[in-house]
Amino acid sequence: MGKSKKEKRQAYFFDNKTLLALILPLVVEQLLAVLVGMADSIMIASVGEAAVSGVSLVDQIMVLLINAFSALATGGAVVAGQFLGQDRREEACKSATQMVWFITICAIGITVLVYLGKSFILHTVFGKIDQDVMHHADIYLLIVAASIPFMALYNGGAAIFRTMGNSKVTMQISIIMNVINIGGNAILIYGFHRGTEGVAIPTLVSRMTAAIIIIALLCDEKRTLHIERTWRYRINWEMVKKILSIGVPNGLENSMFQLGKIIVLSLVSTFGTYAIAANAVSNAIALFQILPGMAITLAITPVISRCVGAGDYEQAKYYNKKLMLITYVSMTAMVLFIFSLLPFILNAYNLSDLTAKTTADIIHFHGIGAIFIWPVAFSLPATFRAAGDAKACMYISSISMWIFRIGFSYVLGKYMGMGVFGIWVAMVIDWVFRAMCFVIRYFKGSWKKNAIV
Repeated sequence: MGKSKKEKRQAYFFDNKTLLALILPLVVEQLLAVLVGMADSIMIASVGEAAVSGVSLVDQIMVLLINAFSALATGGAVVAGQFLGQDRREEACKSATQMVWFITICAIGITVLVYLGKSFILHTVFGKIDQDVMHHADIYLLIVAASIPFMALYNGGAAIFRTMGNSKVTMQISIIMNVINIGGNAILIYGFHRGTEGVAIPTLVSRMTAAIIIIALLCDEKRTLHIERTWRYRINWEMVKKILSIGVPNGLENSMFQLGKIIVLSLVSTFGTYAIAANAVSNAIALFQILPGMAITLAITPVISRCVGAGDYEQAKYYNKKLMLITYVSMTAMVLFIFSLLPFILNAYNLSDLTAKTTADIIHFHGIGAIFIWPVAFSLPATFRAAGDAKACMYISSISMWIFRIGFSYVLGKYMGMGVFGIWVAMVIDWVFRAMCFVIRYFKGSWKKNAIV
């Protein structure tokens, strides 16, 4: 005899209260990251334009590394989540331990390479830059590079807590980290009149603090997921291969995305000062429009991986539908809220008439695209990754980015004379192609055949 609807609901891994407790802290965490990033840039600007340029150049490298560590952490989270779905808690804890150790060793290796190749990064990767900018980049890189292992540890720890369904802890640590960062910047820059080191030191200290706190909390054996309290590490290649089967494709996808952004940015600079300003302001505002979607996408991994581990694809489809609906509703509300505030936001930036009009056109176009297309293009593939189907996401995203985002940016922006607006149109065309491919794959059910545990 089949189960009643009530019995099925009771058997679900996440009730509404649990989902809300997972999603809300993630929204707060994403909001904090965006707001603190803006405050950070304002304080750096007070040091001077050369400092802003030097810091932004180094931060491009840091963003690439953060994406790589986040991708590896996602791999570990998927493996641990699928083990939890099978009620194999011991193996889940072992996979969490393997991920934390492996990500730390990789990060230490990368840190050594960054210090050894510092001259190459400054003089070759960054190209020909002014001596003043070079000086600030050198100081910032020297200090911030030491935070790479701590950055990796925090990303790994945060992914484990989200796998447990406990994003409140990561939100609280994020608050502490951001208070240290912003407070330290204010004290060192405005109080002690320090330059670039006044920006770099708080970044290092905040990341160290966050990593120490999150690892200390993960050593608590009472938690559903915890890591072994030992300094001895024996690599389990079978487990690491499972983690890398998600982490590597996800990392390559993220890296390609960053590379695409840099290529497109170089095209924007050819359209003139107004285009550069409109693009920069639009990027800042557009980030708020998709903020709820980014938070919910993080929540999808622990939810779907648990279902897949249990072999319950009906429940996975149920949660996918539910989380996608929440994404659509929350993003619609956020986009409409941004639309209502747009005149005040543009006025605060004190833009020229042409720049303000171009920015308004971009934000309205991006917002409409975000409401209808973004969730399917970016939240749905998180379901595939959680199911172990990361390679397909990488192939689809990479092909779409090179052909549509980059290719159409040149076609529409440069050759058809649409300028910077054409670049944003190309981006939404990229979303449409991704969305079509992911929807087809979802209904074909190919993603159900790639569970990794």
